[in-house]
Amino acid sequence: MFGFTKKSSQQTSVSSNEGGSSEKKGVIHEEIASGLDHDEFIPPTDKELRRLMLKIDLRVIPYIAILYLCSFLDRVNIGNAKVAGMTEDMDITEDQYNWALSLFFIGYVVFEVPCNLALKVVGPRIWIPLIMVVWGVIMALMALCSTGQGLMACRFFLGVAESGLYPGALFYLSKWYTKRQQAFRIGLFYSSSTLAGAFGGVLAYGISFMDGLRGLRGWQWIFIIEAIPTLLFGILTYFVLPDYPAKTSFLNEREREIIVRRIIEDAGPATETHFSWNQVIQAFLDWKVYAYSLSYICGAICVYSLAMFMPSIVQGMGYTSRLEAQLMSAPPYVFAWIATILNGYSTDKCGERGFHLAGVGFVASLGYVLLITLQDYGSVAVYIAAIITTTFAFATNPPMAGWFSNNFGGDTKRSVAMAFVLTIGNSGGAISGHVYRADDAPHYIRGHTICLALMLCGAMLALLLKYLLYRENKRRDNLTPEEHRIECERKEPCDKHPDFRYIL
Repeated sequence: MFGFTKKSSQQTSVSSNEGGSSEKKGVIHEEIASGLDHDEFIPPTDKELRRLMLKIDLRVIPYIAILYLCSFLDRVNIGNAKVAGMTEDMDITEDQYNWALSLFFIGYVVFEVPCNLALKVVGPRIWIPLIMVVWGVIMALMALCSTGQGLMACRFFLGVAESGLYPGALFYLSKWYTKRQQAFRIGLFYSSSTLAGAFGGVLAYGISFMDGLRGLRGWQWIFIIEAIPTLLFGILTYFVLPDYPAKTSFLNEREREIIVRRIIEDAGPATETHFSWNQVIQAFLDWKVYAYSLSYICGAICVYSLAMFMPSIVQGMGYTSRLEAQLMSAPPYVFAWIATILNGYSTDKCGERGFHLAGVGFVASLGYVLLITLQDYGSVAVYIAAIITTTFAFATNPPMAGWFSNNFGGDTKRSVAMAFVLTIGNSGGAISGHVYRADDAPHYIRGHTICLALMLCGAMLALLLKYLLYRENKRRDNLTPEEHRIECERKEPCDKHPDFRYIL
């Protein structure tokens, strides 16, 4: 592809310094090695590399962030629509509304793994525009819903359509950035979800003034107006989003060579790039998948429940006006946006994941404690507690997503494992629709207590997982030559290769 001559595909020395491990030897897959000429390649200077990474950052990250903003805005704007009078106009029960929230995530989690496999086969430039246009149409059609059954059906298919974006974006970024670069970039694009919370509240506040225009209620306009950017960017994505580094015309030949080499070297011995059913099975049998999933689902329930019920929680603080509740739900997300980016930056800078995840989890837990205990101290105190909780709950995502995307080797295994972790984690969204119940209003003590327990559980699981991975790294460090040889002989070892080291 790059005009290089083939070198031996048997045993190639690979540097994995950016992955947090020392010089290693690993088997580079033949179809990759065939494109690399180790004799003619001139490593980039620091200045050249910085310029190239800035070029990629400016093209990829802001655009992915906009797409995820559209996605998150479309999945949580139902909370704003409720405050704008949707449930009264439809005359649906509270249980039907909660099931409408949950059905989105049922459709979402069922299709995450198939969508990531489709992304790998079809490619991002076709797959992502396709799903965006589909969910944009569904979002606009939600304005026509007149019954609880119709709303629930729309939410289910909205979840199916959106299920391909977030896991696909994580896999897509892993093809562009090394392990030590991913958490900060994930923080940058994931922080758009916090902006969606802030922007969604302000936008819903403005749209509410359209109530009655052309015979439509304010909540109907929320669905229609917020579907428009999704449709526009869905079409634009086909022309703007670069394909994978080895194929994109966005980079010249030298730049493609640099990026592809960096990703191969960063993978260490886990460089299997072909599709493999063996790797699919490996992903489902790997204990790390389930450990990450448990920790992720604890945080996901808290984040999604906050995102979908923030206007209602704010109303319970005494800001009873619908417009006031929409507007006051925005500031907590501004602080969350800042914390998410900073935590992602620190996570990559330190090359560490577990403590960064557990640390913000414990502070978010403190926020829930304050939400529970400050109810008698006035709305300002409770509102500050909500800001603390929201800020640090959202900040758990960059170290978590960066962590599990780093610690699975082999393209197919990593794609399936990432999607499966997100499948289990995002099933927390189905649960989150039932955390804050109407009969618990206005203070929602029961919901805050549930989230407190989950956030503490997620933080402690992160510390346990860090310890277990540390022990596994030490075990591999102490292998005898014979034990090392035996473990190297596994078929498609991926991250099970004895020279692979887990980021902690």
